[in-house]
Amino acid sequence: MKGNWKFLFMSIIGLFMIGLSYGQTNDDQAAIDEQVTNLEQNVETSKQVMSELEQEETVEDVITAEPIGEHSKEAVEEEGHNSHGHEGMNTLDLIALLVLLAALFTFINIHYIKLPGTIGLMLQALFLSLAIVGAGFIFPSIREGAENIMRNVDFTEVLLNIMLSFLLYAGALHVDIDKLKEESASVVVLAIFGTLMSTFLIATAIYYFLGLFELGFEIEYIHCLLLGALISPTDPIAVLAILKTTNISKNLQIKIEGESLFNDGIGVVVFITILAIASGGSSHGGGEEVTAGSVAFLFGKEVFGGLLLGGVFGAFGYWLLVVIDNAHEELEVLTTLALVLVGTQIAVHLHISAPLAMVVMGLIVGRGNSTAGQLDENGVEIEGIAGEYVMKFWHLVDEAMNAILFILIGLEMLIIIEESTGAFLQIGVISIFIILAGRFLGVAIPVTILDFFKRSATGTIPILTWGGLRGGISIALALSLSNADLGGEVDGKQIKYLIVTITYCVVVFSILVQGMTIEKLVKKYL
Repeated sequence: MKGNWKFLFMSIIGLFMIGLSYGQTNDDQAAIDEQVTNLEQNVETSKQVMSELEQEETVEDVITAEPIGEHSKEAVEEEGHNSHGHEGMNTLDLIALLVLLAALFTFINIHYIKLPGTIGLMLQALFLSLAIVGAGFIFPSIREGAENIMRNVDFTEVLLNIMLSFLLYAGALHVDIDKLKEESASVVVLAIFGTLMSTFLIATAIYYFLGLFELGFEIEYIHCLLLGALISPTDPIAVLAILKTTNISKNLQIKIEGESLFNDGIGVVVFITILAIASGGSSHGGGEEVTAGSVAFLFGKEVFGGLLLGGVFGAFGYWLLVVIDNAHEELEVLTTLALVLVGTQIAVHLHISAPLAMVVMGLIVGRGNSTAGQLDENGVEIEGIAGEYVMKFWHLVDEAMNAILFILIGLEMLIIIEESTGAFLQIGVISIFIILAGRFLGVAIPVTILDFFKRSATGTIPILTWGGLRGGISIALALSLSNADLGGEVDGKQIKYLIVTITYCVVVFSILVQGMTIEKLVKKYL
């Protein structure tokens, strides 16, 4: 126990020094910039004096002295460069810091807090953010350093273009595709029609709700549609992570997993489509006029193109793993890794849905492991086509990236607090209940219709409503909005951070409150 506390103490001291030194670095850089500015002013003064002098000898003297000022300026800049490198942290520094935090918070959660992994990690990151804000009143450089670190992290780029494909593939790899087929009607209806219905219901309710406030800028309905599109889909990363801790029935679990995996891809496509309309087609149409036909084409291309690409890569990957036949585990790992990376890049270049492609590919490759661990007719344990080593590798990728992702979500509070206002936070808290109501209707109406054909399990509607967690994808989409898309530099920034604040409040409530109580709700209906 003493060793554990020593480890925690030294880790906290280390984080404190990182923030302090980073803030001090910025202060030192500011001092150097001030010296450079002074030298520039001196040089400018010298130039003015030179222009006023008419005698040739005096002019030559001034010209001769001029490079000295320039040399001094370059010397100060070079000194600053050699002393501090550059203003921000480089990529390796950020990765090292995030992995350190992930390891430290996981250690604390396992040994002391003992909450479900994602909840425990995010809770600690939130407390760290609040502690940094509090410490900033005494040591301003700590808060400045932490904020600068978070501003160096492009959350949208990290999640949507790097982590998302890995996380979706890893999640789909463990889903039983045969069971998913049994609930295919429910999954399709909830993922497509439920998401679209929820998007418009939430957008309409938020639009009229915001009309009650004097915000100082105009919110248009299209802006509320963007919020509805990015907040309606449940986050498969958060959902799958929480479901691991619950004892839910297999059919209902498959329904929740399938809906979250597919409505994520659908939600991103809906968001991109609405964004293209909001920006007059400049996002994906090169400034062309947006018509109903172009919107339908964009939606169909993203969805069906992603499904087709995922099917082709999934079939190819399945064939490759059958050929390898668990003979070379390292080759299997490299093969699956290459399929995810190459498949994602192809989807990006073709402008089709990479999330849907990764889900389909993961389901197809994972099908070969649905009987793994069972006994055949001769009593011999069956091996999946991917092998135990590959499944453990992707499980590790899933856990490690989840840890980093939910820490980033918690630390994003530093930027939210800086950019938001008290009114935004009040709106965000009230919006939680509006969005929950929209989720309820988006689930209840399709499930009630489906019950005419196939009776759902008891508690399906409340469990799907409360278990529809939001996570990093919603925040990443909100942060991806540009000021120009939302009405200009001034109003656009205000609208963006209003959307970001509402999204953040919903995500935090979703993961901490809904995530910690979903198991009790499940037990109530078992």
